[in-house]
Amino acid sequence: AAEIARLQRENERLRMERDILKKVDRDLCWNTDMRFRFIEDRRADYPVTLLCDVLGVSPAGYYAWRSRPESRRTAANRDLVDDIRRVHRDTRGRYGSPRIHVELKAQDRGASRGRIERLMRRHGIRAIMARPRRVRTTDSRHDLPVAPNLLDRNFIATAPNQIWLADISYIETDQGWLYLAAIMDLYSRRIVGWAMADHLRAGLPLAALRMAISAQRPGAGLIHHSDRGVQYASADYRKLMHFRRPQGVDEPQGRLL
Repeated sequence: AAEIARLQRENERLRMERDILKKVDRDLCWNTDMRFRFIEDRRADYPVTLLCDVLGVSPAGYYAWRSRPESRRTAANRDLVDDIRRVHRDTRGRYGSPRIHVELKAQDRGASRGRIERLMRRHGIRAIMARPRRVRTTDSRHDLPVAPNLLDRNFIATAPNQIWLADISYIETDQGWLYLAAIMDLYSRRIVGWAMADHLRAGLPLAALRMAISAQRPGAGLIHHSDRGVQYASADYRKLMHFRRPQGVDEPQGRLL
């Protein structure tokens, strides 16, 4: 029974040592003060003697450090770390040092970005790197008419308003997804029309097309190249292209008619 109890104690110690090491940032060159600060932050979770053993410092040195009067800079850093943790928690860990710097500045908690970054590294505060989520902006499963591919991968223009490329992209915001419809002139590489909305209905690219037509006033023969999405194949979109009488229709290979 005594042997079992001893093994259980050893296993518990090994478990705690492993947990402590997981919390240590191996990329940092830790000085003694940083190690003592680490122990201070976690003394409620682990025995001080164990923390000192794992970090290679003496308990006497830690208690001597703890008994010294706190400097003004140390107190300010402690308060700043509390603010950093609050913003990090409120944003569910998504903010890194640049955005936390902006947020604290807006709250009149001025501190340099470098100082915030150093404190975050020192205390192991990191932004959660979420896997990029893909949003489907093209729905080609429809029975609407589509145009032939007039470009056939020949992306060469010799003059403005000869070939327009249209597409829809997406942007993640704190309030949800925003969708951006844009039209680029292949010759100038300039965006000649754009629109943004929180939906993917046909009115989104239609607004971008209206802007492009109003600003550029293209003549007949303009090729409009887009994907086969239902928005570009919609009756309203095709009607506007026919009304302007450019030369084709659209698809991921299309043309303005």
